[in-house]
Amino acid sequence: MATVAVAPRVPLAISNNNCRFSNSRSVRQYHKCSWVAHPESSSLSFHYSTSFSASSLFVQRRVRKGFRSVGVVTKAMADLGPSTVLVTGAGGRTGKIVFKKLKEADQYVARGLVRTEESKESIGGADDIFVGDIRDANSILPAIQGIDALVILTSAVPKMKPGFDPTKGGRPEFYFEDGSNPEQVDWIGQKNQIDAAKAAGVKQIVLVGSMGGTDINNPLNSLGNGNILVWKRKAEQYLADSGVPYTIIRAGGLQDKEGGIRELLIGKDDELLKTETRTIARADVAEVCIQALQFEEAKFKAFDLASKPEGTGTPTKDFKALFSQITTRF
Repeated sequence: MATVAVAPRVPLAISNNNCRFSNSRSVRQYHKCSWVAHPESSSLSFHYSTSFSASSLFVQRRVRKGFRSVGVVTKAMADLGPSTVLVTGAGGRTGKIVFKKLKEADQYVARGLVRTEESKESIGGADDIFVGDIRDANSILPAIQGIDALVILTSAVPKMKPGFDPTKGGRPEFYFEDGSNPEQVDWIGQKNQIDAAKAAGVKQIVLVGSMGGTDINNPLNSLGNGNILVWKRKAEQYLADSGVPYTIIRAGGLQDKEGGIRELLIGKDDELLKTETRTIARADVAEVCIQALQFEEAKFKAFDLASKPEGTGTPTKDFKALFSQITTRF
């Protein structure tokens, strides 16, 4: 009886009835198969096993003596495990959505960073939610240690001064709580996150900011005399100069609406603020954050983000094409 060498198991992701992969860029989930040699028949058969995630694939031809020449699709990704992604500001309205999306995706291990125990409980209170103060660099280190990517959704939040009566006309006045003004949160706090992430060797930082930063006279800067867009812009520049692969998303006016049903618009230098399309659903911003982690076309890019009104245009599904439109690094 002839001796037949047993071929090693080779990871595959191929398209046929039993072994297939999804073309969905939002899922990017592939099913793992392996070629196994059967000595008695000198042939190859498929063995289907669990799914895995891959960001890219390449094709190679493998020829063995005594076996048929077959096309093999193998993973080009060095790290086969899921990526660990930390969302800071995970207790905020947009941060909660990003954190939830990451938790639901097989290719990620999600972590959240919030400021208080109350915020931690509001998003489940699990051990993957850390409590820390971004203004204190040491307090955020446990959350950042061992992560692959960071999504920054922290921001100073102005509060309305009491006593405003809209029936009497006029405009409300705003203030920032002591220790929580834009310089401390949007500049120092974000700088601390960037420095810690860089030291930890993260592969990408996604930073969500706001449109309007090119205009020092933007009304948002007058809220509580905080110059919030000035400090946000300074943090963005610091990230762009850090050497860490980054994606800076400057969102338009945020709306608490359903996502995935509008055509998204990419802009630069606040050009979209001069149009009627200046708003975007928080859920769409969250989805862009997730998608930015999956495409090389999103790295070392900064852009404004808004959407067409619901019912106009075509809902955005091809995020690689969306990111490919971007030409600006800052």
